Amino acid sequence: MAHPIMFDDADPVLGRVRQIALALPNATEVIAHGRPTFRCGKMFGNYGGSVKGSKMRHDQSILFIADPSERPALKSDSRVFLPAYLGAYGWLGLILDDATDWDEVAELLDASYRQVASRRSIAELDARGLP
Repeated sequence: MAHPIMFDDADPVLGRVRQIALALPNATEVIAHGRPTFRCGKMFGNYGGSVKGSKMRHDQSILFIADPSERPALKSDSRVFLPAYLGAYGWLGLILDDATDWDEVAELLDASYRQVASRRSIAELDARGLP
């Protein structure tokens, strides 16, 4: 049985996330477990998720692989949560809302991408000269 779709394609927040994630070299979007995921071979982003150990869902959030050196600081942020299933593997979730700093989202997705992308894809990203 397929998972139910848990997002709205017309969601403007999802549109912003897609714009950021799919601008990374060789990034693709795949629907998995009813949610959009962003991949470069392996998954580096997931739109929406639930809090580990609860039934609380954050449908407008981005799940990402936290840079190990930044993880403690990120976990102390009230907008950040430990996601169900992926949290045990170094992933965190960031709640997205009207006050979202989209540069921060881009930085978090960039750092997550760099943890799974091939050397060739990272070199292509670095050659663009963008932060």
